[in-house]
Amino acid sequence: MQLYNTLSAKERADLIKEAGQERLTISFYKYAHLGNPEIFRNHLFIHWNELEVLGRIYVAHEGINAQLSVPAENFQAFKEHLDSITFLKGVRLNIAIEQDNLSFLKLKVKVRHKIVADGLNDATFDVTNKGIHVDAEHFNQLIDDPDTLLVDMRNHYESEIGHFKNAITPDVDTFRDSLDIIEKDLADHKEDKKLVMYCTGGIRCEKASAYYKHKGFKQVYQLEGGIIEYTRQVQKKNLENKFLGKNFVFDHRRGERITNDIIAQCHQCGEPCDTHVNCANEACHLLFIQCEECADQMNNCCSNACKEVHQLPYEEQKKLRKGKKASNKIFKKGRSEVLKFKQ
Repeated sequence: MQLYNTLSAKERADLIKEAGQERLTISFYKYAHLGNPEIFRNHLFIHWNELEVLGRIYVAHEGINAQLSVPAENFQAFKEHLDSITFLKGVRLNIAIEQDNLSFLKLKVKVRHKIVADGLNDATFDVTNKGIHVDAEHFNQLIDDPDTLLVDMRNHYESEIGHFKNAITPDVDTFRDSLDIIEKDLADHKEDKKLVMYCTGGIRCEKASAYYKHKGFKQVYQLEGGIIEYTRQVQKKNLENKFLGKNFVFDHRRGERITNDIIAQCHQCGEPCDTHVNCANEACHLLFIQCEECADQMNNCCSNACKEVHQLPYEEQKKLRKGKKASNKIFKKGRSEVLKFKQ
């Protein structure tokens, strides 16, 4: 029985283009108690592979975190399959604001220790004692309140290209880094301020809100559905949009345009730009912001050293990488010293 991908990303992309079918990019999560994540993983792969679902899905004893794309014509069948799983019946689906048929090119369903790497010992606090979920309208009212502390629970490379007005944007590389830093920085306001949090789709705030309540914060709120659902509600209800710039997303698009504001800069020349790319040198693959002019000059690379490697014949590049561990620069997310205008 096939429980793995048989096509390369390029082969899949060619098939998608040839088919000419519209696809929907979707994300969702659900905390639940799973007895055997491996069996659940296999069940999902078998059924979703038949529906031509592509994406990155993590399952763990604590639940599921999914980012995927599905042919629009198969959406109803996909939804019916979700509803057939008891704890996923009626789960909120965050449908992307900007669609791209090539957002995902493989189906990857992986068993992980946690569905989001938070570094927390869940046994030490009640993860179900979550903060108050608020919709876009209530969220706007809360963040206009001078007694509110608005915190971006995402990483620096995400908030760099887009965030809510007046939000606290921690300078962190990972979610787990942010938890203790935020508690320390806001320790004096555990009782007198409203702690309002947001992230991309809500999953990070879900755990963080319970953690901060455990740590003594009395008034904890989270944006229901994150930036994705907020944007949808703002458009539907004609509300004031308090978000600036792009929403970073974890697929091939790398970002959804929410407003026309460009609040970031090219990491190589400093000109206004909010386009994330990965260095074309496969031994590097650094994520950084690069404008079109610098992309042309640098051959889509982050440095002259990478540019020289990338210009070599592909077989020579493979020889240079042979026996070496993959670069960890991808995890530095724009902090490389070769970038003159990084934040």
